[in-house]
Amino acid sequence: MPNKGARRRLAGAAALFAALGDPTRLALLEHLSDRGPASITMLADRFTAMTRQGVTKHLHVLAAAGVIDGSRLGREQVWALNTARIADAQRHLDLIAREWDDVLSRLKAHIEQE
Repeated sequence: MPNKGARRRLAGAAALFAALGDPTRLALLEHLSDRGPASITMLADRFTAMTRQGVTKHLHVLAAAGVIDGSRLGREQVWALNTARIADAQRHLDLIAREWDDVLSRLKAHIEQE
């Protein structure tokens, strides 16, 4: 059983990857990554098959996971990527990849010994 710190870190990673596990949210992130910060109005215009409220719900899921940050600019809410949180996702994926590489190396060594 992981210790309390590890459980908290894993829970944060699970929330992060759950937020990233939706095609609409990934499309929103791609838009913000390619074009920079954008208002809800600008983002909702890109998703014609979805209401502004639907886009807003997806943005709130991403914000709750820390992937994006919102700020007020006049009457509009403007959303931008939180690159530090994206870097967290990359670190988690790198760790998983290293662990798989280690497992596969041990399996290969075991098979070659026989």
